[in-house]
Amino acid sequence: MLFGSPFGVPFSPVPPLVGLFDTYPIGARLGIGMDSSFWVGSFGGIQDGVALLTDAQLFANIGKPVDGPRPVVRIPIRQITFVSQ
Repeated sequence: MLFGSPFGVPFSPVPPLVGLFDTYPIGARLGIGMDSSFWVGSFGGIQDGVALLTDAQLFANIGKPVDGPRPVVRIPIRQITFVSQ
């Protein structure tokens, strides 16, 4: 067994939602939905299991702003329900 794994390479699972961000370039304007709200901001990448948005604002599902703009927002991948551009 190489590296303690029967296949020779350690396995690290990647959440399937990470594939949703594959085609978006850094800086693309995105809407990222969660249970009862969504963030709108510029895509900053994926790091340590979170999606990064810059210049982002939180909205309720009915479309009203919940809070003012924030410079950087970290959204856990597991809480994301949709991604739109």
